Amino acid sequence: MIQSLQILCFFLMVSCFPAMTGCHPAVPPTGGHTEGKAVTVRPGAWQTELYFSALEGKNFGLVCNHTSTIGFTHLVDTLIRAGLKPARLFAPEHGFRGDLPDGQFFGNKQDPVTKLEVISLHGKRKKPEQTDLAGLDLILFDIQDVGVRCYTYLSTLHFILEAAAEKGIPVIVLDRPNPNGHYIDGPVLDTAFHSFVGMHPVPLVYGMTIGEYAKMINGESWLDGGRQCDLTVIPVANYDRTKPYQLPERPSPNLPNMLSVYLYPSLCFFEGTSYSIGRGTDYPFQVIGHPSAREGDTYFVPVPRPESTNPPQVNQQCRGWDLTGRSPGSIYREAKIDLNYLIQAYSALPETELFFLKTNYLDKLAGSDILRMQISQGLSADQIRTTWTVGLESFRKIRRKYLLYPESE
Repeated sequence: MIQSLQILCFFLMVSCFPAMTGCHPAVPPTGGHTEGKAVTVRPGAWQTELYFSALEGKNFGLVCNHTSTIGFTHLVDTLIRAGLKPARLFAPEHGFRGDLPDGQFFGNKQDPVTKLEVISLHGKRKKPEQTDLAGLDLILFDIQDVGVRCYTYLSTLHFILEAAAEKGIPVIVLDRPNPNGHYIDGPVLDTAFHSFVGMHPVPLVYGMTIGEYAKMINGESWLDGGRQCDLTVIPVANYDRTKPYQLPERPSPNLPNMLSVYLYPSLCFFEGTSYSIGRGTDYPFQVIGHPSAREGDTYFVPVPRPESTNPPQVNQQCRGWDLTGRSPGSIYREAKIDLNYLIQAYSALPETELFFLKTNYLDKLAGSDILRMQISQGLSADQIRTTWTVGLESFRKIRRKYLLYPESE
């Protein structure tokens, strides 16, 4: 049965993925070269021959969401057809189906299609309890990341590794490409500002796949008590981190296309301000605006939508900047965080003290209170970037120990 499924998966691997909403027509993900020709990138999940045998006869849990696919087929369906039914599922922010609004907590429930129990990892607790892991011999993890520290799938990964280590349960991470994995940039988190949107002393953009990141969490003893998880990473075949990788599915409801994915490292800081970055519009993370802004040549009104039920500046006309005309390729090639968006937006308000949220949430996103103070003091983007240099160099040395894929040809 398993052998026949592996043959089926091969045909799925060479087929085209469905296009992400609002993205270019789908093409087989490529990266790496053989005699000058692009070859198909094969995420860890696709390589069933490398991990199916480890699941046979085991009670295993699966950490997954809508991005956990093999070709057109969800990983859960592939496993069940192979006679490898998960004992239970674990779902991160946005839920198992990836259709819940930003930040919405949800509880445990049974998935109506698969009839499997789904354990919430984005509710009152974000770390599995020991009772959630009862009877499990192994945990399989397969979620698409976007390569930005404040994206909460990383925190879910941390808590899975930690809970598994405490109970002595092995974890297999099915690796996937990082669409922002070709560069490293941003401030390194000060652990005094540790939170669910930033758990580790890494830059905002860390240039690693989620499998490499899992190895770093383990290797740097970042789990509670310095524990080590019994960790296996199924690597991506034919992956070249220096080549663009188009995601086959939107990684979360408010990152609908590759433009938003590439802009996210620069615009995620706005979540700690009073500005709208397009939640509640057709263009999340592609427009910037505020009702009181004195600059900008575009206007939009955020409204409640399924993917964002109470967006910032809801039902208010915002003035600002439209980035939808920017080329995703040009942003990819720039390979850096653009602070000018943040600086310009700060100066566009008549009362700058209204810019930052009173909760100082920006500090959690940035990983310290330094960026907020630098913006308030009027530092330029270049001046701010200079202060990141030492931290970035130190991180590169740590990162190098855990890389599974070369940095250049």
